[in-house]
Amino acid sequence: MTRLRAFGVGMIAGAVVTVALSPTARLLARVSAQEGPGRPVYKIVLENDRVRVRDVTFAPGVRDNGMHTHQYPHVGVILTKGTLVFTDPAGKVDSVPFEAGSVGFREANVTHMVSNPGPDPMRVIEVELK
Repeated sequence: MTRLRAFGVGMIAGAVVTVALSPTARLLARVSAQEGPGRPVYKIVLENDRVRVRDVTFAPGVRDNGMHTHQYPHVGVILTKGTLVFTDPAGKVDSVPFEAGSVGFREANVTHMVSNPGPDPMRVIEVELK
């Protein structure tokens, strides 16, 4: 069952990344990032009883609205090269450089604040596993 679930999540993430990499999606994300002053732009691109997939754009200099907690474990697929800075509730700061195509995983109930210190927008596809 675990392999089947992983396969399904991989299929969904692949489909979302394919759509997200289209020229129209890139243009819309750039416009959305410019319209979202000071905050990331979150767009739910798929949601059902098993997963929620969000396309998140962090404009240059953008910072979350403070700390937030992820209810679900999630896979992040980085679409654009850049750096994100993660700050935990204790004040620990972790600056992480990413290449386009990088993939990471975080468990449920992770609390942090995220910012983009770079000169370019950062886009991430988050696949949350319910």
